[in-house]
Amino acid sequence: MEILIEKLAFGGAGLGRVDGKVCFVPFTAPGDLAKVRVTRSRKSYQEGELLELIRPAAARTAPPCGAFGLCGGCCWQHLPYDVQVKAKQDIFAEILGRIARVQPDVFLPMIPAPSPLGYRSRVQFKVRRAEDGLHCGFYRRGSHFVIDIPGGCLIADDRVNLLYGSLLPLLGAFPDPARLPQIDVAVGDDGGALLLFHYIGEAIPEVSGWLEKTIPGRMPVTGVFLQTARKVSMRKVWGEERVSYSIPSNLYPELPEIRLSFRCGGFSQVNYSQNLALIGTVLEWADLKGTEKVLDLFCGNGNFSLPISRFCGEVTGIEDFRQSIEDAVHNARQNLIPNTRFSCAPAEKALRYMADAGERFDLVLIDPPRTGAFEAVRIIAEMSPEKILYVSCDPATLARDIAELRKRGYQVAAVRAVDMFPQTHHIESITLLRKT
Repeated sequence: MEILIEKLAFGGAGLGRVDGKVCFVPFTAPGDLAKVRVTRSRKSYQEGELLELIRPAAARTAPPCGAFGLCGGCCWQHLPYDVQVKAKQDIFAEILGRIARVQPDVFLPMIPAPSPLGYRSRVQFKVRRAEDGLHCGFYRRGSHFVIDIPGGCLIADDRVNLLYGSLLPLLGAFPDPARLPQIDVAVGDDGGALLLFHYIGEAIPEVSGWLEKTIPGRMPVTGVFLQTARKVSMRKVWGEERVSYSIPSNLYPELPEIRLSFRCGGFSQVNYSQNLALIGTVLEWADLKGTEKVLDLFCGNGNFSLPISRFCGEVTGIEDFRQSIEDAVHNARQNLIPNTRFSCAPAEKALRYMADAGERFDLVLIDPPRTGAFEAVRIIAEMSPEKILYVSCDPATLARDIAELRKRGYQVAAVRAVDMFPQTHHIESITLLRKT
């Protein structure tokens, strides 16, 4: 059937209507008149597959990547970057307005990325041995079939692609390729680069020996790691353990330069320049006077805790991944920051303990995973901080949690999206809530 695409929807697909029922069609653009095959029908909506563009939208552009549409990553390379930014702003405002009744006047313009390509500092390359040889790249959309990425990934940092290109000729001699499902690459902003090989076979000594003999000197890496089961099984084969990135002194008035690092397998934001935009906004909206007690939930390696610590009395960081807590402690010591304490615990458990003990904070900052922090925000409201800063990577769970906080006496003072992931539908954001 023919469908006129009206706009882009949360999840990245274009939205049109069939007999009044919404139909979501991936890889379409607002203004497309498209021939579509319905692939799934639900009570309130349908999903469709693009068969033919009868009349392409004027805003369409040629995707720069030859794997676009096959690879399961990017979904908006057929749209100019300014169209992507406007779509994300509109989608973000619609979700928060509909679910959490956030008013239009508190939305600030999205912070666009300085570069919509070449921004990812961490990438997971999938590996699969097939009858025609070994493939290394990404999953084909909707499957676990691995497709190669000739020339590398366009949204990955150039150094990631350099490693990818130099890795491919070596993999043919890997001791047990059928048991190598994934290779992780992480780069810092200082030339550091780590490789993590995920291996699920039994030839661990042979694989470890091959990595130590083959990788150093033949690839521009500073550390090589092997993981044979869960993260606790990860071990260093060769080289350095960390990569690092800088928070410059000109990011915010009176902020000294801070250098943060994380170990292989640890979490960091994948877009370093947009991470700085987030940190700068956090510092501005926190508006600290020098004496406040701050709680940083899901603190990771201290990405927000340590810059904030320069402007308050003390910071408590909570994170349930022990390696990240160890990284945060290391970063505090390396930067000579004494007014921080970090604990490894689930957020809800730590909050309940602190609330029952009568601890109070002037500011609580949270940066949860995509599932949000519904139970955590309930306890935070009990503790009654003056301000809450909520960094989110999922508008739907953010809206749900804001709605809960509004019921408990908080109002949204400002909200801003940050385009951390150009060419995709993902939306990072920060919200400031105040106690009423």
